[in-house]
Amino acid sequence: MKKIASFTIDHTILPKGMYLSRRDMNTVTYDIRCRRPNVEEVMENGSIHTIEHLFATFVRNSEFSDKIIYFGPMGCRTGFYFITADTLSEADAISLTAAALSFCAQFEGEVPGVSAEECGNYRDHNLPLAKKEAAEMVKVLEVWTKEKLAYPTK
Repeated sequence: MKKIASFTIDHTILPKGMYLSRRDMNTVTYDIRCRRPNVEEVMENGSIHTIEHLFATFVRNSEFSDKIIYFGPMGCRTGFYFITADTLSEADAISLTAAALSFCAQFEGEVPGVSAEECGNYRDHNLPLAKKEAAEMVKVLEVWTKEKLAYPTK
């Protein structure tokens, strides 16, 4: 079988950041890398789950809501995939991601969608840790530009 695109990225040199993973038809997939793969400990499930709820709620209520396709965790627990319509500019994707993570980092109150009726694993959330994780990524993205969206190469 043909190797999928995400397996062609050299994970041994991948720092924290935001990368343009791929363009497919009318969508763009961004790789929001919160951990250095195979170097740093992976993210805790509860924090990942809480960031997923908060980030998705924020972007789907933003001015770009009609351009949001998906936001969710990577199976390796080192980051997230953010899929948008290709009509959302790269600069807007970066600023929206930074704003969403800032929202997560500062969030107070009841996390949206955390009940048995709304969520398939509503007991597994960790808001304090999610806030810490998000705040760390806000710092990373403060200096992020369109030019930095390219994956690093050796």
